[in-house]
Amino acid sequence: MSTLCEPMTAPMSEQEWQARVALAACYRLVAHYGMADLIYNHITARIPGREEHLLINAFGMLYEEITASNLITIDIEGQVLRNPNADYGFNAAGYVIHSAVHQARSDVQCVIHTHTRAGMAVSAMECGLLSLTQTAMRFDDIAYHDYESVALDLGERERLARDLGRADAMILRNHGLLVAGASVAQAFNTLYWLEMACKAQVDAMASGAKLVTPSPEVVRKTSHLYKPQVRRPHGELEWPAMLRLLDRKDPSYKN
Repeated sequence: MSTLCEPMTAPMSEQEWQARVALAACYRLVAHYGMADLIYNHITARIPGREEHLLINAFGMLYEEITASNLITIDIEGQVLRNPNADYGFNAAGYVIHSAVHQARSDVQCVIHTHTRAGMAVSAMECGLLSLTQTAMRFDDIAYHDYESVALDLGERERLARDLGRADAMILRNHGLLVAGASVAQAFNTLYWLEMACKAQVDAMASGAKLVTPSPEVVRKTSHLYKPQVRRPHGELEWPAMLRLLDRKDPSYKN
Protein backbone atom coordinates (compact mmCIF):
# COMPACT_ATOMS: atom_id res chain seq x y z
CA MET A 1 0.00 0.00 0.00
CA SER A 2 1.21 3.47 -0.79
CA THR A 3 2.82 5.56 1.91
CA LEU A 4 2.53 8.85 0.05
CA CYS A 5 1.32 11.48 2.47
CA GLU A 6 -0.07 14.97 2.35
CA PRO A 7 2.29 17.58 3.79
CA MET A 8 2.22 17.60 7.60
CA THR A 9 1.78 21.35 7.38
CA ALA A 10 -1.53 20.96 5.52
CA PRO A 11 -4.30 22.78 7.43
CA MET A 12 -6.60 20.72 9.64
CA SER A 13 -10.20 21.75 10.19
CA GLU A 14 -11.68 22.09 13.66
CA GLN A 15 -14.11 19.31 12.75
CA GLU A 16 -11.26 16.97 11.96
CA TRP A 17 -9.45 17.82 15.18
CA GLN A 18 -12.57 17.11 17.24
CA ALA A 19 -13.00 13.80 15.40
CA ARG A 20 -9.40 12.96 16.27
CA VAL A 21 -9.94 13.79 19.94
CA ALA A 22 -13.09 11.65 20.08
CA LEU A 23 -11.38 8.71 18.39
CA ALA A 24 -8.31 8.96 20.64
CA ALA A 25 -10.67 8.98 23.62
CA CYS A 26 -12.32 5.82 22.32
CA TYR A 27 -8.96 4.06 22.09
CA ARG A 28 -8.16 5.02 25.68
CA LEU A 29 -11.59 3.84 26.88
CA VAL A 30 -11.25 0.49 25.14
CA ALA A 31 -7.91 0.05 26.93
CA HIS A 32 -9.36 1.25 30.24
CA TYR A 33 -12.13 -1.34 30.13
CA GLY A 34 -9.78 -4.19 29.24
CA MET A 35 -10.84 -4.65 25.63
CA ALA A 36 -7.48 -3.95 23.93
CA ASP A 37 -5.24 -6.62 22.37
CA LEU A 38 -1.66 -5.36 22.84
CA ILE A 39 -0.87 -3.33 19.67
CA TYR A 40 -3.49 -5.11 17.54
CA ASN A 41 -7.05 -4.35 16.45
CA HIS A 42 -8.42 -1.03 15.30
CA ILE A 43 -10.97 1.69 15.74
CA THR A 44 -11.61 3.88 12.70
CA ALA A 45 -13.59 7.07 12.21
CA ARG A 46 -14.49 9.15 9.19
CA ILE A 47 -13.18 12.70 8.93
CA PRO A 48 -16.18 15.09 8.80
CA GLY A 49 -16.37 16.79 5.43
CA ARG A 50 -13.94 14.24 3.98
CA GLU A 51 -16.03 11.11 4.33
CA GLU A 52 -13.75 8.98 2.13
CA HIS A 53 -10.87 9.65 4.54
CA LEU A 54 -10.48 7.56 7.67
CA LEU A 55 -8.52 7.92 10.89
CA ILE A 56 -6.74 4.80 12.18
CA ASN A 57 -4.15 3.96 14.84
CA ALA A 58 -0.44 3.57 14.21
CA PHE A 59 0.52 -0.12 14.11
CA GLY A 60 2.92 -0.60 16.99
CA MET A 61 1.38 1.69 19.60
CA LEU A 62 -0.64 0.57 22.59
CA TYR A 63 -4.17 1.93 22.78
CA GLU A 64 -3.17 3.89 25.88
CA GLU A 65 -0.57 5.71 23.76
CA ILE A 66 -2.99 6.94 21.11
CA THR A 67 -3.50 10.70 20.93
CA ALA A 68 -5.43 12.97 18.61
CA SER A 69 -2.25 14.02 16.82
CA ASN A 70 -0.67 10.60 16.23
CA LEU A 71 -3.63 9.06 14.41
CA ILE A 72 -2.96 8.19 10.76
CA THR A 73 -5.18 9.37 7.89
CA ILE A 74 -5.90 6.88 5.10
CA ASP A 75 -8.36 6.90 2.25
CA ILE A 76 -10.97 4.25 1.54
CA GLU A 77 -8.52 2.50 -0.82
CA GLY A 78 -5.83 2.21 1.84
CA GLN A 79 -3.57 5.03 0.70
CA VAL A 80 -1.75 6.77 3.54
CA LEU A 81 -2.53 10.49 3.36
CA ARG A 82 -1.12 11.77 6.64
CA ASN A 83 1.21 9.97 9.03
CA PRO A 84 2.97 11.88 11.81
CA ASN A 85 4.74 8.72 12.99
CA ALA A 86 8.13 8.21 11.35
CA ASP A 87 8.49 4.66 12.68
CA TYR A 88 4.95 3.33 12.28
CA GLY A 89 2.52 2.47 9.52
CA PHE A 90 -0.92 0.88 9.85
CA ASN A 91 -2.08 -2.72 9.92
CA ALA A 92 -3.38 -3.88 6.52
CA ALA A 93 -5.79 -6.40 8.08
CA GLY A 94 -7.48 -3.56 9.90
CA TYR A 95 -7.93 -1.69 6.65
CA VAL A 96 -9.67 -4.68 5.02
CA ILE A 97 -12.22 -5.12 7.81
CA HIS A 98 -12.90 -1.46 8.47
CA SER A 99 -12.99 -0.29 4.86
CA ALA A 100 -15.55 -3.00 4.11
CA VAL A 101 -17.97 -1.38 6.53
CA HIS A 102 -17.16 2.24 5.67
CA GLN A 103 -17.56 1.54 1.94
CA ALA A 104 -20.92 -0.18 2.34
CA ARG A 105 -22.49 1.99 5.05
CA SER A 106 -22.54 5.75 4.57
CA ASP A 107 -24.40 6.02 7.90
CA VAL A 108 -21.45 4.60 9.82
CA GLN A 109 -18.94 7.07 11.23
CA CYS A 110 -17.00 4.73 13.51
CA VAL A 111 -16.07 1.03 13.39
CA ILE A 112 -14.52 -0.94 16.27
CA HIS A 113 -13.06 -4.45 16.08
CA THR A 114 -11.81 -6.37 19.13
CA HIS A 115 -10.28 -9.71 20.14
CA THR A 116 -11.49 -9.83 23.73
CA ARG A 117 -11.45 -13.05 25.74
CA ALA A 118 -15.24 -13.16 26.13
CA GLY A 119 -15.87 -12.01 22.56
CA MET A 120 -13.61 -14.71 21.14
CA ALA A 121 -15.21 -17.33 23.38
CA VAL A 122 -18.74 -16.53 22.20
CA SER A 123 -17.53 -16.30 18.59
CA ALA A 124 -16.47 -19.96 18.88
CA MET A 125 -19.83 -21.13 20.27
CA GLU A 126 -22.19 -22.70 17.76
CA CYS A 127 -25.10 -21.11 19.61
CA GLY A 128 -23.67 -17.61 19.20
CA LEU A 129 -24.91 -14.89 21.54
CA LEU A 130 -27.84 -16.10 23.63
CA SER A 131 -30.61 -13.91 25.06
CA LEU A 132 -29.67 -14.80 28.64
CA THR A 133 -29.61 -11.25 29.98
CA GLN A 134 -31.33 -7.94 29.30
CA THR A 135 -27.99 -6.70 27.96
CA ALA A 136 -27.82 -9.56 25.46
CA MET A 137 -31.42 -8.98 24.35
CA ARG A 138 -30.30 -5.61 23.04
CA PHE A 139 -28.46 -7.61 20.37
CA ASP A 140 -31.28 -9.89 19.30
CA ASP A 141 -30.58 -8.97 15.66
CA ILE A 142 -26.79 -9.37 15.83
CA ALA A 143 -25.08 -10.42 12.59
CA TYR A 144 -22.51 -13.19 12.02
CA HIS A 145 -19.59 -13.61 9.62
CA ASP A 146 -17.80 -16.93 9.12
CA TYR A 147 -14.05 -17.05 9.62
CA GLU A 148 -11.92 -16.80 6.46
CA SER A 149 -8.42 -16.59 8.03
CA VAL A 150 -6.47 -13.39 8.75
CA ALA A 151 -8.33 -10.56 6.99
CA LEU A 152 -5.85 -9.74 4.23
CA ASP A 153 -7.99 -10.75 1.24
CA LEU A 154 -9.68 -7.71 -0.30
CA GLY A 155 -12.37 -10.03 -1.64
CA GLU A 156 -13.60 -10.63 1.89
CA ARG A 157 -14.83 -7.05 2.13
CA GLU A 158 -17.93 -7.79 0.09
CA ARG A 159 -18.84 -10.74 2.31
CA LEU A 160 -18.19 -8.77 5.50
CA ALA A 161 -20.47 -5.98 4.30
CA ARG A 162 -23.15 -8.43 3.16
CA ASP A 163 -23.19 -10.27 6.47
CA LEU A 164 -23.30 -7.06 8.53
CA GLY A 165 -26.19 -5.68 6.48
CA ARG A 166 -27.89 -2.89 8.45
CA ALA A 167 -26.92 -4.25 11.86
CA ASP A 168 -24.75 -2.29 14.27
CA ALA A 169 -23.01 -5.33 15.74
CA MET A 170 -21.52 -8.52 14.33
CA ILE A 171 -19.76 -11.56 15.72
CA LEU A 172 -16.83 -12.63 13.56
CA ARG A 173 -16.85 -16.41 14.00
CA ASN A 174 -13.71 -17.83 15.66
CA HIS A 175 -12.32 -14.30 15.70
CA GLY A 176 -13.95 -11.54 17.73
CA LEU A 177 -16.44 -8.68 17.73
CA LEU A 178 -17.24 -5.84 15.34
CA VAL A 179 -19.49 -2.83 15.95
CA ALA A 180 -20.50 0.13 13.79
CA GLY A 181 -21.89 3.43 14.99
CA ALA A 182 -23.28 6.71 13.71
CA SER A 183 -20.76 8.38 16.04
CA VAL A 184 -17.72 7.40 18.08
CA ALA A 185 -19.86 7.65 21.21
CA GLN A 186 -22.48 5.26 19.86
CA ALA A 187 -19.90 2.76 18.63
CA PHE A 188 -18.12 2.65 21.98
CA ASN A 189 -21.40 2.21 23.83
CA THR A 190 -22.45 -0.65 21.56
CA LEU A 191 -19.10 -2.38 22.04
CA TYR A 192 -19.17 -1.96 25.82
CA TRP A 193 -22.58 -3.59 26.18
CA LEU A 194 -21.85 -6.33 23.64
CA GLU A 195 -18.71 -7.22 25.58
CA MET A 196 -20.73 -7.26 28.82
CA ALA A 197 -23.29 -9.58 27.21
CA CYS A 198 -20.52 -11.94 26.11
CA LYS A 199 -18.91 -11.92 29.56
CA ALA A 200 -22.23 -12.68 31.25
CA GLN A 201 -22.91 -15.57 28.85
CA VAL A 202 -19.48 -17.14 29.40
CA ASP A 203 -19.88 -16.82 33.17
CA ALA A 204 -23.41 -18.25 33.17
CA MET A 205 -22.49 -21.21 30.96
CA ALA A 206 -19.36 -21.92 33.01
CA SER A 207 -21.39 -22.07 36.23
CA GLY A 208 -23.02 -25.32 35.19
CA ALA A 209 -26.40 -24.13 36.44
CA LYS A 210 -29.56 -24.63 34.41
CA LEU A 211 -30.09 -21.47 32.35
CA VAL A 212 -33.41 -19.74 31.69
CA THR A 213 -34.33 -17.45 28.81
CA PRO A 214 -37.41 -15.23 28.36
CA SER A 215 -39.97 -15.89 25.66
CA PRO A 216 -39.21 -14.78 22.07
CA GLU A 217 -41.89 -12.10 22.45
CA VAL A 218 -40.19 -10.58 25.49
CA VAL A 219 -36.80 -10.74 23.78
CA ARG A 220 -38.16 -8.91 20.72
CA LYS A 221 -39.86 -6.27 22.89
CA THR A 222 -36.68 -5.67 24.88
CA SER A 223 -34.54 -5.48 21.74
CA HIS A 224 -36.93 -2.93 20.25
CA LEU A 225 -36.76 -0.76 23.35
CA TYR A 226 -32.98 -0.58 22.99
CA LYS A 227 -33.10 0.75 19.42
CA PRO A 228 -31.53 4.25 19.27
CA GLN A 229 -34.57 5.80 17.64
CA VAL A 230 -37.00 4.43 20.27
CA ARG A 231 -35.72 6.11 23.44
CA ARG A 232 -32.34 7.81 22.97
CA PRO A 233 -29.21 7.42 20.83
CA HIS A 234 -26.88 4.83 22.30
CA GLY A 235 -23.88 6.31 24.01
CA GLU A 236 -24.67 10.00 23.67
CA LEU A 237 -25.85 10.29 27.28
CA GLU A 238 -22.87 8.34 28.63
CA TRP A 239 -20.15 9.92 26.48
CA PRO A 240 -19.57 13.13 28.50
CA ALA A 241 -19.13 11.00 31.63
CA MET A 242 -16.64 8.81 29.75
CA LEU A 243 -14.63 11.88 28.78
CA ARG A 244 -14.65 13.12 32.37
CA LEU A 245 -13.29 9.74 33.44
CA LEU A 246 -10.42 10.07 30.95
CA ASP A 247 -9.74 13.66 31.94
CA ARG A 248 -9.31 12.56 35.54
CA LYS A 249 -7.16 9.57 34.61
CA ASP A 250 -4.96 10.94 31.80
CA PRO A 251 -6.02 13.85 29.55
CA SER A 252 -3.10 13.32 27.15
CA TYR A 253 -5.46 11.73 24.59
CA LYS A 254 -6.31 15.31 23.61
CA ASN A 255 -2.74 16.08 22.56
